[in-house]
Amino acid sequence: MSEHRKREKLALEGGLKAVTSIEGKGQPKIGVDEFMSVAERFGFSKQALAEIRKAAEADDLGEGPFLPNYYSGLKETKVEAYEKVARKVFASKYAIGVTSGTAALHAAFVAAGVGPGTEVICPAVGFFATSAAVVTSGAVPIFCDVDRSMMIDPANIETLITKRTVAIAPTHWQGNVCDMGAIMKLARKYKLKVIEDCAQACGGTFKGRPIGTIGDFGCFSISGYKIVGGGEGGLILTQKKRNWERTQQFVECGGLWRPVRFAKPRYKGELFCGTNYRMSELEAAVDVVQLKKMPAIVKRFRTVKSRILKQLKTYAEIEPQLLNDPEGEVGYRLRFYPETIALGRKIVAALKAENISAGMRGDKGNPDWHIYHSMFPVTYKTGPTEDNYPWEDPLYLQRGGSVEYNRGDCPVADDLFDRSISIGLNQWYNAADCRHIAAGINKVLAAYCTEDPEATPWL
Repeated sequence: MSEHRKREKLALEGGLKAVTSIEGKGQPKIGVDEFMSVAERFGFSKQALAEIRKAAEADDLGEGPFLPNYYSGLKETKVEAYEKVARKVFASKYAIGVTSGTAALHAAFVAAGVGPGTEVICPAVGFFATSAAVVTSGAVPIFCDVDRSMMIDPANIETLITKRTVAIAPTHWQGNVCDMGAIMKLARKYKLKVIEDCAQACGGTFKGRPIGTIGDFGCFSISGYKIVGGGEGGLILTQKKRNWERTQQFVECGGLWRPVRFAKPRYKGELFCGTNYRMSELEAAVDVVQLKKMPAIVKRFRTVKSRILKQLKTYAEIEPQLLNDPEGEVGYRLRFYPETIALGRKIVAALKAENISAGMRGDKGNPDWHIYHSMFPVTYKTGPTEDNYPWEDPLYLQRGGSVEYNRGDCPVADDLFDRSISIGLNQWYNAADCRHIAAGINKVLAAYCTEDPEATPWL
């Protein structure tokens, strides 16, 4: 057969292949420049960056890295490694890495059955993201007052439960932990789901159990704003496979996680549309390291706070924050309540003069997304707008009328949020630092208060 005929004949039939090689040579899609951009963001000096680039360019990246969590061909991706570490450090059966703590809350609420026509009981003190995630799930947040711990008050929860209630969302706020024993007892009594918001207390425990593993779902913010995390990351924990599957269904765009993506539903409620909250490999690469450090970080914070509290005297005009589990809280804040805001202002000014970081909101504080009455737009007034455009939010009208929260609806939260004095602690304080800080607190309180051995103890 002639060369010409061989070229015309299909390769399938024994002819010559039209394409025998590719001559064009390109560059990796992701290569040294992208790596250097990450190095720059870390803040290395120009000299160090030059040395890093030289070393990186000397290596052959081939086609470059494929950075999504899926189809990477790796034995273990960074997201998988992150989830594995989470399962270990929290003693949890299932863990899902997500883009943020808010994403974790949204996914957990949907997985728990939160949606239109339902209500979720949320604490009056805690970050806005908890109640906002309830609203984005299509439900209505019902705010519950707090107790002297500034955590959700179990005694008030039962009065708020209606036929529409499907879940309770206790928030472990600023390192302290909720009374999970009482909360779980109520939840089981009324067959309610419990979604723990652990964003501000990663590593806390209640009666020896890691928070986030006590309720049906545990949601964490593993981010640069918290004691553990690099950028923007999140984590969901659960102990039941069905919960894990429903959460994955929402996180993975409605079915990407399934063993057979296009198979029929294996049970009622398995399939529904989701979104994309998958954690990125670059974020996971940082946070898997951060998460490994968490137990040691928490141990240092607890040591620092315990050292200080053990040296503090008790005063008639001072009430320490109630700790639902003194050994289980994370311990990066020391909080107490002066008898009056006027007294609190004097104490804060004096503590700052002693070089002790202290703060109090007072009665003239700006709006704050950590207190229910300032959580705009969750608690905005429905009805005609200022331009007189008539509208009402249907999510709130599910209750038979608009839901509006104002100062005074949760009086304990109103009082304590304004009146509490908070002192930030550093995990790296040594024993001498703790002695000096304790002495400074005692010095200030003794100047304005009456020492009383019978007053509420710090521990």
